[in-house]
Amino acid sequence: MNEGANLKLYSTKGGVTEVTPRLAEAEVHVQHLVEAGMETLLGVQFLASEYSTGPVHGGRIDSLGLDENGSPVVVEYKRGVDAGVINQGLFYLSWLVDHRAEFERLVRDRLGVSAAAQVRWSSPRLICIAGDFSRYDVHAVREHRRSIDLVRYRLFGSDLLGLETVASTGGRLSTAGRARRSLAAPMGDVAHLAPLDELKQALHETLLGLGDVTLVQRKTYRAYQRLRNFACVCPPQKTKILVYVKVDPKEVDLVPGFTRDVTGLGHHGTGNLEVQLRTQRDVERAQDLFRAGYAAA
Repeated sequence: MNEGANLKLYSTKGGVTEVTPRLAEAEVHVQHLVEAGMETLLGVQFLASEYSTGPVHGGRIDSLGLDENGSPVVVEYKRGVDAGVINQGLFYLSWLVDHRAEFERLVRDRLGVSAAAQVRWSSPRLICIAGDFSRYDVHAVREHRRSIDLVRYRLFGSDLLGLETVASTGGRLSTAGRARRSLAAPMGDVAHLAPLDELKQALHETLLGLGDVTLVQRKTYRAYQRLRNFACVCPPQKTKILVYVKVDPKEVDLVPGFTRDVTGLGHHGTGNLEVQLRTQRDVERAQDLFRAGYAAA
């Protein structure tokens, strides 16, 4: 697959000059770049690099992390195309699931007791970052029961890194197709709020319709995720549904009663822009905000 090769980047300083994309000289270069900015790039808190799986297993996990929903994350890197990256990553993911206590100790040591208590084992993730992937890789991921993201990278010039999600699946119960059938999962008692129940369904379909979306269910919110969360939906309140979107509020014309800047304010889920939905018309009004969040994720 070489769709990424069609993307062209140009410098406009002193005229228009194409910035030629290239691969890293070594796999470790990509690893260091991603680990240095993992939370910004992947929405994952960095925990460890080259983590040893012990003398019996005899391996080293490139990077370990914890995503914004509390899911453990294994990140594996390849400089170019490597047919073994997915199987290698799954091998390490299986080891991780079998060593939960060890991972939770690592989280506690790096991020604290509260973070360790919130680790979510229902859908551990594998993120593979490589120069490219074959169509067989993409097909295999979409048929797999694990949560896997394939991410293509390119370097531009001396200081630009590009990442593109090639394929993504949310595991057993979280792929877009399965997510459509799982809306009946409890998000609060809405049996007596038929209009809000319909609003929740319309919102759900709208968010899933943006593309390759993974659904992550937590106790206090439902996250809609591409590579990172782009929208978090809280259980319906009496008259409205609150959605927190990964969009910079400073770039939005805020409308009282519809959108609010919650930067620095405590709330469930992730995202600094609060969108208040009371009618299906509000869902339509918010579509551009949802698209912007999805595009940035």
